[in-house]
Amino acid sequence: MQLICVRHGRTAWNAERRFQGHTDVPLDDEGRAQATALAALLRRDRIDAAVSSDLARAAETGRIVLGARDVALRLDPDWREMRFGAWEGLTWDEICARDPSIDPRGATSVRAYHPANGETFEELCARVRRAVDRAIAGVPDDGGVLVATHAGPLHALLAVLLRDGDAAALRVRFLTASLTRFRRENGAWTLARLNQTAPGTAR
Repeated sequence: MQLICVRHGRTAWNAERRFQGHTDVPLDDEGRAQATALAALLRRDRIDAAVSSDLARAAETGRIVLGARDVALRLDPDWREMRFGAWEGLTWDEICARDPSIDPRGATSVRAYHPANGETFEELCARVRRAVDRAIAGVPDDGGVLVATHAGPLHALLAVLLRDGDAAALRVRFLTASLTRFRRENGAWTLARLNQTAPGTAR
């Protein structure tokens, strides 16, 4: 079985490097173009089931990637981005300026995020674990599941599906409209592709 996981295309807040979290920011024109390029990259992939975060930027990306396939896109809020609470709408520099206790070098250290009125990485992992179980239910062992989601849940997947040491060793900033694949054989998940983008996609 394959989990074909895509991060949503670009939004205006991505372009400004603002934390989005549960704020429902739509794709911009470049984000739609990125998703279209990703759809071309995945045009030959077998997809038996498809699930997306219920936020517009992920759901639209999922629909573009599915294209004309006769596969319904199920929306599941457990695939939402990490809830960033008071950080939403801010850049990392603005967050650090408001809270001098934060290490400014930790912009990509999602495991260490503790936003006020937000959620922890452990809480994010718990809901992603539930979401994976629902996503693969009833899918054949040789099938494929499309997941349209966000950077935070992708970090959580690395921790949930891989040995924790392997996941912790991966220091990755997930790109917009990127592809990450997981394969399951004999009950064990492996990482088959990390943070791939379609050729020629603008960043």
